[in-house]
Amino acid sequence: MRPIAALLTPLLGPLLASLVMAPTPGPGRPTAEGFQEGKTAGVRLMNSSIVLSGNGLGGKGAKGDGYRIPRPCWYEPYKNAEEMLREEDATLRHAFRADPDLADASANSQQYTNDLLQKYRDKMGQPGRWWRAAYNAGDQNGVVCSAALAAAVWVPDGAAPPPGGITADELRQIARAALTVPDPQVKLSPDARSFVNLPTWIWLEGGTQEPRSVTATLPGFMSVTVTATPKDVEIDPGTTSDRAEVRENCGAAGRPYTKGGTFTCGVRYLRASIDQSRDVYTLTVTSVWQVVSTDDQGGQPFPFDPIRATVTRDVPVGEVQSVVTG
Repeated sequence: MRPIAALLTPLLGPLLASLVMAPTPGPGRPTAEGFQEGKTAGVRLMNSSIVLSGNGLGGKGAKGDGYRIPRPCWYEPYKNAEEMLREEDATLRHAFRADPDLADASANSQQYTNDLLQKYRDKMGQPGRWWRAAYNAGDQNGVVCSAALAAAVWVPDGAAPPPGGITADELRQIARAALTVPDPQVKLSPDARSFVNLPTWIWLEGGTQEPRSVTATLPGFMSVTVTATPKDVEIDPGTTSDRAEVRENCGAAGRPYTKGGTFTCGVRYLRASIDQSRDVYTLTVTSVWQVVSTDDQGGQPFPFDPIRATVTRDVPVGEVQSVVTG
């Protein structure tokens, strides 16, 4: 027996497709999504009860880093036999009401409906639940991956999840793919222009360096949190070591300039930038975020590769002119 959606979609077109492919409304709908156009696939959950929450879900100036969920579709636990039968029956009734021509064209629409619903009636009174296919629409392979799965699979109580059923590790991957961090807000002193042999202090504004987290929750089953914490600052002066001396004892956010303080984070340019392209050095500052996940099952923290957020600044460097009098 083919799934109801597969049988009716060619007849109802976009109308039914919008019913069966839309994100679950209400509590099951993701509260937000982590997504960036371009190289980053991000997360757009479809047919899913997974809830995403946390301050790492985008925001002004925040970006993902291109992390992709290894498998962009899965089965996840959904409804018991009675609930599933009511939902599928309501979907069919809505379809026939929305398109009277479809009902008129069917010689026996009631029998047609009964045949489609029989697989769900067969499970009435049995302990267990249906697992439905869900996918990440932010990945170009998500729809194709989901199309290879059955619309729903019955799993008796106490039985192992179906092949392709979501695991704690896959929930962790979803949270990681949704995680974003802000671009570093770089401060320099001196700011507009530096000079040969003058230390250029580098630090990051504190508000952009707070830990960021995303929690992915499958209500009633499991929850995983992925947290990114700023760890280090890396500096590329935009030139070779004979033209610049780099200090990278920066900690998580660099060292703000203080009069009489020790210069530990920044760059001292040794030659002017007059001979460089556009008469400037292109300084690159990278904020390195340590990423770790924890779950509600008491498992060990799982480390991911760090997230690296990078920005560039143009730094014109001049010579200090001195006047000699005789």
